[in-house]
Amino acid sequence: MSSRAGDETDSDRRPFAKMAGSGNDFVMIDARQEPVENPGQLALLLCTRRLSVGADGLILIEDSSEGDFRMTYYNADGSRADFCANGTRCAARFALLEGIVQRPTMTIETEAGLLPASVEGDVVSLSVPSPREFHSRPLQISGATLDGSSLLVGVPHYVVFVDDLWAMDVVTPGRAVRHHQDLQPAGANVNFVQVRSPHRIEVRTYERGVEDETLACGTGVVASALIFSATENIDGPIKVLVRGGDQLQVGFGRAGERFTNVTLSGPADFAFEGTVEL
Repeated sequence: MSSRAGDETDSDRRPFAKMAGSGNDFVMIDARQEPVENPGQLALLLCTRRLSVGADGLILIEDSSEGDFRMTYYNADGSRADFCANGTRCAARFALLEGIVQRPTMTIETEAGLLPASVEGDVVSLSVPSPREFHSRPLQISGATLDGSSLLVGVPHYVVFVDDLWAMDVVTPGRAVRHHQDLQPAGANVNFVQVRSPHRIEVRTYERGVEDETLACGTGVVASALIFSATENIDGPIKVLVRGGDQLQVGFGRAGERFTNVTLSGPADFAFEGTVEL
């Protein structure tokens, strides 16, 4: 992003990279040496599409006393989120590309805990927080009952199975569920799922903080795969096609009704880099 000639100095500008995890895109800033002031406001400005870089969220790479680095995530609307799986996968590849980490395996500090990740080419595999608070939760929407389920995968998700995923409007029902009184105050990301085979599903997600459908949502993919596994008694791994066109894979073990060793694997792509006036 450039400004008017003569208006900026070198200290006004910061390098950034644009990365995407299966279409879920992020602005990445290395903030280890120089912290970013007002990151929520910066996220709102940088993530606005057509008027700025445009992204689903802003990721700051910061020093960590526990992991190889810390990843802090801000939604496109400027709100802070505890976790973003695709964003963390992108952070892992960014750290390797930029020399922040010198090896393909690393541990990343997030608000959801310390998470191991590994990078092989453009594919990143990430261990995700143990899912919890799974339960069936029918909701009344416009006089009709929506039979869905809730699951917390670092952030809250609501999952509903549908018959014609790619023909439906997901924004209108997604927004209604996201703001439903039974899911407040946090709200939820809303995932619409169609089953294609015993180990393959397709997912579209209305994402809170973006307040629109995104091309992919990593935690939504995990939540959808695990709820599918729980309701159909299916073991992993499960392959998941997202709107961005990529196929991700959710791996996990099962110990009774609990899921263990949950991982999310898929591409994390470098798009471009530049400098931005702060």
